[in-house]
Amino acid sequence: MSGHQDIESRRRFLKLATGTAVATMLVSGLPRIARADDLPHVSESDLTAKALSYVEDAATTKDPKRKPGDTCANCQFYTGAATGFGPCQLFPGKAVSAKGWCISHSTKQA
Repeated sequence: MSGHQDIESRRRFLKLATGTAVATMLVSGLPRIARADDLPHVSESDLTAKALSYVEDAATTKDPKRKPGDTCANCQFYTGAATGFGPCQLFPGKAVSAKGWCISHSTKQA
């Protein structure tokens, strides 16, 4: 191999190695997108849940602040599906019941 071919071969190898390393770092460094199914459910005994009078089933609360029909599913802080469990901005990293309710309920604007 001549000196020129040797240099070109090294350059090609270094470009390939660098590209591969960068691609590997990008792929492995991407944050995993959390799904509602992966989030732990908020317990009614959780300190934040107690402070907000959270209940997993709105029908069970006797809090006079709850209006008929108010549930997490129609609250502006809830971003999950209409049934099951989903994320709530008031309980970061945890899922609340769509049938639940808390004193911070604020009806979604249409």
